[in-house]
Amino acid sequence: MAAAPPKPKHLPKILAPAGNTDSFLAAVAAGADAIYCGLKSFSARMEAANFTPEQLAALTQLAHERGVEVHLALNTLFKPDEIHIARKLLRQVQSHIRPDGLIIQDPGIVPLARQAGLGERIHLSTLANVTFPQALPLLRKKWGIRRVVLPRELNIDEIRAMARACPRGMDLEVFIHGALCYAVSGRCYWSSYLGGRSGLRGRCVQPCRRNYSTGKLRGRFFSCRDLSLDVLVKVLSTIPQIGVWKIEGRKKGPHYVYHVVRAYRLLRDHGQDSQAKKEALGMLEYALGRPGSHYTFLPQRPYLPMDINTPSGSGLLIGRTKGTAKAPYIRPRLALYTADRLRIGYEDHPWHAVRRINRNIPAKGRLHLSLPNGKHPPKGTPVFLIDRRDPALTRELKALSKRLKLADAPAAPDLKPSPPPHGQKPKSGTPVEITVMRRAPAQAGRRSLGLWLLDAQPDTLSDKAIPRTWWWLPPVIWPVEAAAVEEKISRVIARGGHQFVLNAPWQTALFKTGKGRVLWAGPFCNIGNAAAIGMMQKLGFKGVILSPELGETDYLRLPGQSPLPLGIVLKGHWPLGLSRITLSVPQPAQPFTSPQKEMGWIRNYGSLTWLYPNWQVDLRPVQNRLNRAGYRQFITLMEPIPPGIRMKRRPGLWNWSIGLK
Repeated sequence: MAAAPPKPKHLPKILAPAGNTDSFLAAVAAGADAIYCGLKSFSARMEAANFTPEQLAALTQLAHERGVEVHLALNTLFKPDEIHIARKLLRQVQSHIRPDGLIIQDPGIVPLARQAGLGERIHLSTLANVTFPQALPLLRKKWGIRRVVLPRELNIDEIRAMARACPRGMDLEVFIHGALCYAVSGRCYWSSYLGGRSGLRGRCVQPCRRNYSTGKLRGRFFSCRDLSLDVLVKVLSTIPQIGVWKIEGRKKGPHYVYHVVRAYRLLRDHGQDSQAKKEALGMLEYALGRPGSHYTFLPQRPYLPMDINTPSGSGLLIGRTKGTAKAPYIRPRLALYTADRLRIGYEDHPWHAVRRINRNIPAKGRLHLSLPNGKHPPKGTPVFLIDRRDPALTRELKALSKRLKLADAPAAPDLKPSPPPHGQKPKSGTPVEITVMRRAPAQAGRRSLGLWLLDAQPDTLSDKAIPRTWWWLPPVIWPVEAAAVEEKISRVIARGGHQFVLNAPWQTALFKTGKGRVLWAGPFCNIGNAAAIGMMQKLGFKGVILSPELGETDYLRLPGQSPLPLGIVLKGHWPLGLSRITLSVPQPAQPFTSPQKEMGWIRNYGSLTWLYPNWQVDLRPVQNRLNRAGYRQFITLMEPIPPGIRMKRRPGLWNWSIGLK
């Protein structure tokens, strides 16, 4: 009897980033299977150049001729007055661009995508924070989600657990290379809290990359190296539910895109060949990213992705400044080409600058650094090559660009505010004020009590207190924790508990039944528009506590548009971000200080690290206006303040006055 033919190897698609035309063409030239990119608006990488609909239509046509898919990222949090724009934009996208996938984080985009004919192409972004297996069948059944992008924090065992739970008609996308954030995607408010530029809107200014100090130590405590799975990606090839290997980097240039895509194609297609592996690793080293890390991918050998003694800036070190501070020069250790870009020093140095090369420079040649006034780098300042214009790649990109066929420009979407959708009339009456704590107080006050489910001890509460309490689920639940959360929910319900605040919409999957339960979507669900609230209603929620990032106009408008009662975080300790990384410096409860003298501290609760600033959210000055607008719940978040933390008196209105950027 003849032996059965060998089972074909599973080949996931390689998904490349593109933030501009050259990077898009570089992905095509390198042999990417798919490319993801964003438009000029509503992209979670607004600092990238991005594309007009006309540009993207032409590039998509070229990609499709080459058998390359195009995935459009419309993955920001949408404000109330932007939903009508999104509806029109999606119709134009389907008519003129016809992407193969639509990457979103906001639940309000799901019904709009269906109406536009994109319903079976919805991919849920890592910003949506789908972190445990039970969520996947719910997302496929209730929302028709085609693909879920997994968090970077998952190790290979947890990825396998997610894969086992993946239902028919859905697959998974896994990051294999690119920048790492200290905070969990979708759970970082640092940039927004410090200056109104929201990471959930693609406008993060990366405060985690700065130098901080604690005690006598100073360093980039929160600045991560890049993720680089390199040769470990072969493990992912054994998991058929993983349909895509994703490369991060929509703000990167074509050199990075070209070399990283080619490297992972070699590792995927010829990973058993030692010469191919060596060549691939050389390409990754030459890709001009940050130093690489396997991060938590191997659970038996987790890797802390930061080292305060080792700089984590991007780029390839090519030399150090010589001469004087006012007349610096370098002798680069490799040849430089016209239009290469150099970074002098690090971003938080006063002499930091970026310079574009205007002529070819041979290796060891002399390059004088003409810098702006006041930029005087001391002798020995490191200089990095951060973007390269290799002549061979440039010629290849020019040849591809000649094949572009300019498509007819679709009409621009109407940016005028639309009439607000019909919602429920805000109810009159006294709203409920809820104080959320880690532990139950010895004596209850006048306000209703909320307790964090995993931190509280339900067994210590009386039978009367359990039903009156609002039980708050964690903002992030990892695969290894989901069973414990389910078990604790069951224990609370068995004693009469029925009021729960969920901090990801798909946490409804952890309840055996919704009958008799009062479920509210919590503030970490990042809900900011009536369409998203409508999706929460379809999941069985009875109310929504809105995103704390919104501004005055948004907050006062939404109660009149909403199909559900609304709540708001009125006062208390809101985190800068949540992380799965446990640091040795700074230690829990130890103060750390930013270059602008902002103070913060860390608390570890279970597997999550919470970063807090030394001032609170405080919307009490506008509480009467919120009451008149129709809010039904006002939330106060309590957090023990460690010794040594000096709370600052400053307005806690967050984005109330300036609006969500």
